[in-house]
Amino acid sequence: MNSKSALLGVLAGITAGALLGVLFAPAKGSKTRKAISRSGEDFVDGLKDKLTDLIESMTEKFEEAKETATDFAEQHGKSKSKEA
Repeated sequence: MNSKSALLGVLAGITAGALLGVLFAPAKGSKTRKAISRSGEDFVDGLKDKLTDLIESMTEKFEEAKETATDFAEQHGKSKSKEA
């Protein structure tokens, strides 16, 4: 299990716990619905942040791989031209 999956699982668990706590708390229905709505919005915001982090990480890794491939091609091309 990678750290991103574990972090997502923990985030989901915390959100589910908060939601259950709100559902079983003695409060008016309107307050409970607002609290559930806020919890849902917080969960979605957390997922958006994680998705943004994942996309940024993948973009960085892609750029690194692209640079490595370019460097390799340049070095490989130079050694071929010296042999010719």
